[in-house]
Amino acid sequence: MTTDQPIRWIEMVPGIRRHTIASGAGLMHMQVRLDAGAVMPVHQHPHEQTTYVLSGRLRFRLGEETHELAAGDVLLIPSNTPHGVDALEDTLVLDTFSPPREDLLAQDRTAG
Repeated sequence: MTTDQPIRWIEMVPGIRRHTIASGAGLMHMQVRLDAGAVMPVHQHPHEQTTYVLSGRLRFRLGEETHELAAGDVLLIPSNTPHGVDALEDTLVLDTFSPPREDLLAQDRTAG
């Protein structure tokens, strides 16, 4: 996707910002920036998700398991599985959701 518009980062929680890259009928890509020390609380959603670490390091809680991820690592989050993240350093990830997260897309439309 090419645009002349500046990227609008939306704060999810303190230290974690996101922006949607692309979304279609069955798939959504989103970039997420996490500041070192930021925490995404444990949550779950009906969407399948992959998280691909572009740079940095994360401690990822997935169900009862903990994974430490670094650049080049990818993790599949099954539908309705509790998960949360601790940023061990400044990190950039690509999150993919199927189907698209309509809640986040609605937030994109209203973000100014």
